[in-house]
Amino acid sequence: MDKKLLSEIWIYPIKSLGGVRVKSVRVLEKGLERDRRWMLIDQKNTFMTQRLYPQMTLFKLQLTNNNLQVTHQENTISIPAEKKDGRQSIRATIWNDQVDVVEGSSAFSQWFSDRLKMNCKLVFFPEKNLRPVDLNYQQNHEHVSLADAFPFLLIGEESLADLNSRLKEPILMNRFRPNFVFSGGQAYEEDNWKNFLIGKNKFAVVKPCARCVIPTINQDTGTKGSEPLATLTTYRKKDNKVLFGQNVLGVNINTHEEVHEGDEIVLE
Repeated sequence: MDKKLLSEIWIYPIKSLGGVRVKSVRVLEKGLERDRRWMLIDQKNTFMTQRLYPQMTLFKLQLTNNNLQVTHQENTISIPAEKKDGRQSIRATIWNDQVDVVEGSSAFSQWFSDRLKMNCKLVFFPEKNLRPVDLNYQQNHEHVSLADAFPFLLIGEESLADLNSRLKEPILMNRFRPNFVFSGGQAYEEDNWKNFLIGKNKFAVVKPCARCVIPTINQDTGTKGSEPLATLTTYRKKDNKVLFGQNVLGVNINTHEEVHEGDEIVLE
């Protein structure tokens, strides 16, 4: 059996904006530390996503100490990675969930509004606030951050390699916005995983990831196309959903252990 290694770790500090590759990160119950704790909401307090606003891809992020550096074209703003003070709570909608969030500051919100040319707010989801994972998939009353539905997303390098072998033009892994990328093994073998360890952290694969239109958006330019969904539909469609990657829960995550690039992944 091929040895499987954690080859890439990604976080997306502001939902639907650019991702940040990190060498190591703490594993928290809701997801990797600083992963999707911020998001943009519209005037109806509904979450904003690349599905409706593909131009959100043009905001690129970097982590510097305890701040997020967000760059849009020639402009950069620095935002605290975590919101400490308690401004008035806002009830926001993310899919079918209602969550309590707080605005970062009116200045941050205005900066994004100016660049997106629409009124929006940048809001933070405190760690103590609740958002239960779908009851059909919970193992121990897990909660999730502002990710679509689950704390972690896992994809194998060989799965992308197989997909790229079928495409006229290969695409990057960032189209699929994973948290964990692993090397070794066979294409799509993660479909059959149940439980695995990375260091002292135990994880459970609970559900294939049904893909929306975001993988058709070039993460560098914000332009949409038909691929890779057109090709994936020909061989990765089940129950009218296109599947690529696996949704994952942390099992009894309470030690906040780190994971590191190069860690071995051990299947149970």
